Amino acid sequence: MTDPQQPDGFRPPAPPPVPPVPQASGPNPPQAPNGFPAPGGYQAPGYPAPGGAAPAYQAPVGAYQAPIGGYQIAAGPYSAPAAPEASARTTGVLALILSLAAAIVMPIIGATAAFAVGSIIPNAVDDVTSADLDSLAFLAPARDQVLWAEISFWAGTVLGIAAFVLGIVAIVKRRGRGQGIAGLIIAVLGPVVFFTAVFIALTVGAAVGAAQLT
Repeated sequence: MTDPQQPDGFRPPAPPPVPPVPQASGPNPPQAPNGFPAPGGYQAPGYPAPGGAAPAYQAPVGAYQAPIGGYQIAAGPYSAPAAPEASARTTGVLALILSLAAAIVMPIIGATAAFAVGSIIPNAVDDVTSADLDSLAFLAPARDQVLWAEISFWAGTVLGIAAFVLGIVAIVKRRGRGQGIAGLIIAVLGPVVFFTAVFIALTVGAAVGAAQLT
């Protein structure tokens, strides 16, 4: 169908042909400026491309290095370390024995001798002068008992000092610490026990000797 305003047989001219798009030449596509890759996938600098193998981890210089082959597990079941052997308690026991001898045995011997001396003194006082009192000559009738009292006193002193020293050694070196403490305490109380026992025995002996005179 033709336009009624156009003459018969009129055709409009054909449009000009579109030129073809030029193709990029060369094996590599053009790169974007400033070193960025061309479109088609972003790749961060310094990191491997997706799908590549990750680099092995390197420990920093000076860091702790694990032993080659890993840590070794001890063979066999776990066993607690053996406890140290208990120290010998001979020193503490010896200190306790010596202190008991000084605080019990020696006071008994001294008290027995003092009782005998006390029972003899009333009989010897009747014929005693003032010079005999000054020289203790009135004790001549009981010289054996007085000698035993002196022996028990000095023996108790030596035993008490030895027990005191051994008790300190036992406490410091843990050689029977409990026995050493007990021996130390008894050795300190030994002189008090000795003089108390001798005084009481002498008083009782003197009272018995005086009663025999009446």
